[in-house]
Amino acid sequence: MIIYIVWLIGVILWNFGVPNASPFEDVIVAILLSFLSIALKKIIKK
Repeated sequence: MIIYIVWLIGVILWNFGVPNASPFEDVIVAILLSFLSIALKKIIKK
């Protein structure tokens, strides 16, 4: 649940912080948030 909340906050911050982002930038940020989620899963399991 914590990972989802962090991901959701990231998406909200991106969408409201950079409203004129191109679709390419949206994809790059989505990929980065995905890597962040994977990293958080590994950290929380330890």
